[in-house]
Amino acid sequence: MGRGPVRGRSGGARHLRAPFACVAAFALNGSFAHAQTVTPDLFSPSRTTQFSPPDSPLRRTAAEVADPLNDPRLRDRDLDGRAPSRVGQVPSYGLPAASGASTSGYDSLNRKRQLPKYYPGQAKPKPPPGPGTPPPVPPPRNLTGQLRLSIPPSDTANKPPVSAAMAGTIVGQPPRKRLRIDDDPFGAVGDYAGSFLIKSAVELSAGYETNPGRLSVPQGRPTYVIAPEFLAVSDWERHALVADLRGSFTGYTQNLTPNADGTPLSAPLDIDRPDFTGHVDGRLDVTRDTRLLGQARLRVSTDNPGSPNVQAGLARYPIYTTLGGTFGFDQNFNRLQVSAGATVDRTDYQWSKLTDGSSTSNDDRNFNQYGGVARVSYELTPAVKPFVEVEGDSRVHDLRLDRSGFARDSSGGYAKAGTSFEFTRLLFGEVSIGYAARNYQDPRLNRLEGLLTTASLTWTATPLTTAKFYSDTQLAETTLPGSPGVLARTYTFEVDHDFRRWLTAIGRFTYGTLDYQGDDRLDKIYSLSADLIYKMTRSLWIKGTVRHDVLDSNVPGSSSQSTVMLLGVRVQN
Repeated sequence: MGRGPVRGRSGGARHLRAPFACVAAFALNGSFAHAQTVTPDLFSPSRTTQFSPPDSPLRRTAAEVADPLNDPRLRDRDLDGRAPSRVGQVPSYGLPAASGASTSGYDSLNRKRQLPKYYPGQAKPKPPPGPGTPPPVPPPRNLTGQLRLSIPPSDTANKPPVSAAMAGTIVGQPPRKRLRIDDDPFGAVGDYAGSFLIKSAVELSAGYETNPGRLSVPQGRPTYVIAPEFLAVSDWERHALVADLRGSFTGYTQNLTPNADGTPLSAPLDIDRPDFTGHVDGRLDVTRDTRLLGQARLRVSTDNPGSPNVQAGLARYPIYTTLGGTFGFDQNFNRLQVSAGATVDRTDYQWSKLTDGSSTSNDDRNFNQYGGVARVSYELTPAVKPFVEVEGDSRVHDLRLDRSGFARDSSGGYAKAGTSFEFTRLLFGEVSIGYAARNYQDPRLNRLEGLLTTASLTWTATPLTTAKFYSDTQLAETTLPGSPGVLARTYTFEVDHDFRRWLTAIGRFTYGTLDYQGDDRLDKIYSLSADLIYKMTRSLWIKGTVRHDVLDSNVPGSSSQSTVMLLGVRVQN
């Protein structure tokens, strides 16, 4: 009897031995132990249980999180989702070392980790979504990477092939650089010849002019104009060279005939006129603050119709050429800039061809000019730069006495002060005022002098409208007896407006005075013109021009008016 209870207790222990062994084995696997440990998994808002699942990141090392195939628990899992066998595996307890460390710097095991390198503009991969979170669907994009606003075409649609480099789908390829917005989408592009950018153009126009000879009794003639242009600009890191050549030829299908009363035209006159203006500018950068400057220039033209310098009985207008050059330097002293140069010019006239077949010399009008110019400017601000400029020259004619017996060798120059400025690219330019004078060897010729006004202003009123103003003053030679020369002033106002990028209108008004000092003659010039340009492509423009010119003279019979109407094309490259 005494041994019965003992056997009963021993049997109960034997009955409870198996459940306790299971509980102990389960506790050794770490489930209950982890349930009582405060870990980051307990604070997860998506946590559904206090027990960490076998595939939780808290149970894996950093290498296993980055590559799940290295995790033996996930690698041994069956495809049907059954849990892997734990027979023969060494149980792990707690959190692995450095499992929550950052991906840069050093971890608790003194192991250095580096972030992966990305190309500029390449998107960094986002962290993987949490368990149970569906992956986000990216918005549809086109080949350039922009969001597609319309429904994308189906996979079976006929699509043109696009290379991976053009589409930007190469892994690791930097994004394609976006092109800058072209300010002039219909401007000439030009071609490169070595290190020079070359642009060329030619305008061909035809129309009618009511009074090409600027006669008191108008005679209209059909007219045509050929105007080529050439521009070459160097593309060098240092130094610079620019060639700008522009010319035109105005031709008429018929010569002017004598008027019924025989005045002022006494014989047929060929009024075809060439005009050319070209210069080549060079700059040699000796140091950062010292530069050598040079210019070669050429001017080819004729006397203007209606000018008193035109001889009577001409068969055609004589052509004159002015060839010259300037060589100087430009030196900076901090904000102070000093420029100086020597100038040499030669003016030469052709012989005049008369209607009777004979020719007369114009050697008395030929002269050489030698001079120099200096300019000092100071940069008050990057936008305002006042200056003072002084010029002096001497003119020596081929013949000491002209056709009227006057000695026209002279010396003179000008002095002016002004400023150049630029205010946020809305208003920029240069204005100056000064005094110009010229003294002649002949005591019978008075001093040629007057107020000097020069300006070049550009005002961007709106993104579509630009206003310009130009002013210039010249001391020119003349053949009038007793007159030392002509003081010529011109003022031009211009407004450009773009109705569209391909449709531009230009309005221009010019006012000028020609003061023949020593003579009572005073001519006033008025010119009003309007241009309409239709830009079909970058290479082809269509241009229409209407211009009305007025010559108002205080000499009886010298006033005239003329209207020009032209329609043409411009071909450029």
